[in-house]
Amino acid sequence: MIFTRWSAKLPGTQRRAAARSDRATPPATPSADPAAHSAAPADGGDAPEGPPGGVPAARGEGPSSEDAAPGAAPPTVDALSVHDILGTIPALVAVVYGPEHRIAYVNGAYAGVFGPRPAGQTAREALPELGELGLLPLMDQVLRSGKPRTVKSRKVPAGAGGDRTRDGYYTFTCTPIEVAASGPAPDPEVACVAPHKGVLVFGAEVTDQIESAERLRASEARQRAAAVTLQRSLLPQELEQPDDLRVAATYQPGGTDAAVGGDWYDVITLGAGRTALVIGDVMGRGVRAAAVMGQLRTAVRAYARLDLPPHEVLQLLDGLAAEIDASQIATCVYAVHDPNEGRLVYSSAGHLPILVRDPDGAVLRAAEPTGPPLGTGGWLHTSGSVPLAPGSSAVLYTDGLVERRDKDIDDGVEALERAFAGATGAPDIVCDRLLRSLGITATHDDDVAILVIQNPDRTGHDAELFHNAALELHGGTEAAPRARAFASGVLASWRFSPELHDLGVLAASELVANSLQHGTPPMRLRLRRTDRRLIIEVTDGDDHLPRRRRAEPADEAGRGISIVATIASSWGSRRTPGGGKAVWCEFALPRG
Repeated sequence: MIFTRWSAKLPGTQRRAAARSDRATPPATPSADPAAHSAAPADGGDAPEGPPGGVPAARGEGPSSEDAAPGAAPPTVDALSVHDILGTIPALVAVVYGPEHRIAYVNGAYAGVFGPRPAGQTAREALPELGELGLLPLMDQVLRSGKPRTVKSRKVPAGAGGDRTRDGYYTFTCTPIEVAASGPAPDPEVACVAPHKGVLVFGAEVTDQIESAERLRASEARQRAAAVTLQRSLLPQELEQPDDLRVAATYQPGGTDAAVGGDWYDVITLGAGRTALVIGDVMGRGVRAAAVMGQLRTAVRAYARLDLPPHEVLQLLDGLAAEIDASQIATCVYAVHDPNEGRLVYSSAGHLPILVRDPDGAVLRAAEPTGPPLGTGGWLHTSGSVPLAPGSSAVLYTDGLVERRDKDIDDGVEALERAFAGATGAPDIVCDRLLRSLGITATHDDDVAILVIQNPDRTGHDAELFHNAALELHGGTEAAPRARAFASGVLASWRFSPELHDLGVLAASELVANSLQHGTPPMRLRLRRTDRRLIIEVTDGDDHLPRRRRAEPADEAGRGISIVATIASSWGSRRTPGGGKAVWCEFALPRG
């Protein structure tokens, strides 16, 4: 095909050619080389065909600038043949014309991928690959609209690289052009002899970019899978179930396009029937955030064993968070439920408020106090409290549940309040209903953690398994006998076995004796029975915590705590908010 008789005129080409013809040009210096004459454009910038085997001077094979005559015009792009330009570029090029998209030209790169194509035939017959790539409808649109269209990353089987051994990917651009003749076309290879509207199909290979993107996606998928695995392994595999509360939690990682965050939750039994509830969120992504989360969760469990007030736990955690990773901060709520008081005592470090639903269905949002996130330092956290009476429920959650890019986070919290007000059933059912109500799906763009707590209102047989009894002690020599008599009577009424009855009376006697000797009024003995354990607790007004020590044979005192630790399942002590202390022990009840 002698394509140099024709030109592919892009929009605006004719205007630029007319503008060039109006410019005043100096007379050209005659050249002895006949090829120089053949390289000049013949009509409006269309370069006529040169002699066989000849190359236009603008391609650098004519006389050098040093050998050119003084004053000669430098070679320009007008001297290049369109055929030569399109034939040497590595991209795929095909030129078609008319409504049937008849072939006018395909370059060597196109023929190398799809094979040679005869001129003059329709694209549907001779270029079936364009139909398979979905380009034929696009070419129709280009002809009708006169505007270019582009499709990205189309797969061409065995169309990548010089050896064509692997699939290739190309981005195709279809540009409207005018296929025009510069004169008669006696040569049978010429596809057309009259101007036609046509389409220039240009395919740029993007195989390397696509493969790099796929490798990157695969790497990100592996990292995300590792982060999810680490995250789930660091969360509680099975929640502790307190005697007085029903709890359930759920964690859902973000969608496949979202990096996993550091959300976590925990339930920690503190002894004496008290339970610590924790939820937090490391403000980071990936394995690093999950690792920081694991360290913080472990630290919270260690600090919880000290039985400190919630604000003191967060104070310790704040300093640790800065030491773990100063570049990452975290939010956290630490709350403690005491069944004897029917309240949640909590402290918050930059976290979203706890929601509590009372037995009537009204939802209360826990107010201040709250402080900045963990790791910021320089802040003294404080504790607050919210009622959690029998029949009430509470929910602790992370921001992924309520935060949306197009809405204020307060709107999300209000939506959660409405959903929580109508979410009834067991705690695990409530978790699922809250996820559905807030529109959390597998493609959600952030991690979500939810912890639901219920304080059941027990009636009937269940109520018979839970009892409380308390005695105020005023000191004096009669305090110890009164405490023993009270404990003996209560344990007998609860129908414990003789062995457990005697152990309970002995433990109550030793704890009261220790308080009488080392504590100050007011003093109180409290006995509590659940379906799983017997709890004996003594409080007084002195904040000095007892410790277990080895008594020497000659010592007349110092054995009380050791005796309690020996006969009881567990024991402990803590400071109370009023400035005193509480010392307790537990006995596990036999199953069945």
